[in-house]
Amino acid sequence: MHERLRMNLRTSLAVLSLVGLLAGCGKTVPTPWSGYAEVDLVYLASSGAGTLSRLQVQRGDTVTAGTTLFQLDAAPEAYGKEAAQAQQSKASAQLADLSKGRRENELEAIQAQLQQARAALTISSAQLKRHQELVHQGFVTLAQMDELQAAQTRDKARVNELQAQLAVARDSARPDTLAAAKAELQAASAQVSQQRWAEDQKVRRAPVAGRVFDVLYRQGEWVAPGSPVVVLLPDHAVTVRFYVPQAALSQTRVGQTVRYACDGCAPGTATIRYVSPQAEFTPPVIYSNDSKDKLVYMIEAIPDAHNGDALKPGQPLSVTHGNAAQPT
Repeated sequence: MHERLRMNLRTSLAVLSLVGLLAGCGKTVPTPWSGYAEVDLVYLASSGAGTLSRLQVQRGDTVTAGTTLFQLDAAPEAYGKEAAQAQQSKASAQLADLSKGRRENELEAIQAQLQQARAALTISSAQLKRHQELVHQGFVTLAQMDELQAAQTRDKARVNELQAQLAVARDSARPDTLAAAKAELQAASAQVSQQRWAEDQKVRRAPVAGRVFDVLYRQGEWVAPGSPVVVLLPDHAVTVRFYVPQAALSQTRVGQTVRYACDGCAPGTATIRYVSPQAEFTPPVIYSNDSKDKLVYMIEAIPDAHNGDALKPGQPLSVTHGNAAQPT
């Protein structure tokens, strides 16, 4: 009886030893970290308000960079641009007019007046010279000489006045007046550019290639300023976001490769690009030394070789180190 018990005990110990050896020789599968597929969407909106006049894409459409997505009614901006262009033409004409002298017929009129003034000066100068000889002979009084000298002075001043008017008429406006006209032209040109920009904002094009993730308005609806109309999912924009506990934080760093897997998709690899410096709690608990094992850090990784194109935003993922085997 005792001999049989001893044999059973030896058999049990051998089995336990074999189990221990097998457990020691096997590879330990690490516990995967929880994560999900994250994406940075592009929300396309117009800076102005208006009725959605054209919607050229639908949810799920694939677009290339530069593809027209939608257009708002741009009639107010078009009218404003026409008014600004008219103001620009007016300012340009005023500057051109101030940059040159008077018209040819105005110059001819001043020249004719100058000729008359010179003729009058010639006559008054001749009369003064002739009467100066008669003064010595006593035929002309000093009062008459004063009148003749005054007439010559008057005619000479008239000639100088018309010469100055002719010079001013031939020249352009004063520098300050020209500078003011140039400033008005620049302001009008800037107004045209502003109205053209506002009109262009009513047409939105895809900044990058991608897929239309969502359409938030329908044709004919009123769109407020800055309200997104089309949401675009750029190509290769899906990232792997996962959370690691505080104890494993030292094992993760930027540039490190991780592996991810999900239900119904092929496993892939990703490269860590960001490690959050701020800790978070998995459930809302009050921090204490006993609960520090619940601290986790958010990490983002970029899928390699466009593996992330098959991932869907919000899709749950399990993530491990790149050199670790994925759990089955």
